[in-house]
Amino acid sequence: MDKKISALDTATALQGTELIPIVQSSTTKKAKISDIVNYIAPYALTVQAGTPIDLATSTYDDVEMIRLNWTGANGTMVLTLPDATSTNSTNRVMRFISNGTLAAAKKVHITPSGSQTIDGVNAYYEVNKEYEGVTLWSDGTEWFIIQKKA
Repeated sequence: MDKKISALDTATALQGTELIPIVQSSTTKKAKISDIVNYIAPYALTVQAGTPIDLATSTYDDVEMIRLNWTGANGTMVLTLPDATSTNSTNRVMRFISNGTLAAAKKVHITPSGSQTIDGVNAYYEVNKEYEGVTLWSDGTEWFIIQKKA
């Protein structure tokens, strides 16, 4: 029986072997979830002291990898994470990496939204070194540090 996509039951407990429809060059084909390659496109973000950026805006909805590029004088800038409880953030992974422009006097504070937390603490994660990185994951309630590179 044919159904509209909006009328289909919600899938649960995916194993990776389920078949899913893919539209490729105007032709509907089948694929397994495990066949889909993870594609991460880095987003180059130029940051500077005193200029906060809110990652909850639609510009960053699909961004998973952010490369931080510092410009200007020494100081601190705040980068606010999306709301961990939003539908778009549940099970979301965000990666941050600095290039060679950050230093001890040039700091990026990756900050949870409002009273939310990173690893159970309402505090920021500071990036202040060249080629430093952190990977965060949201469980739909809060953000967790799942990997650091310093």
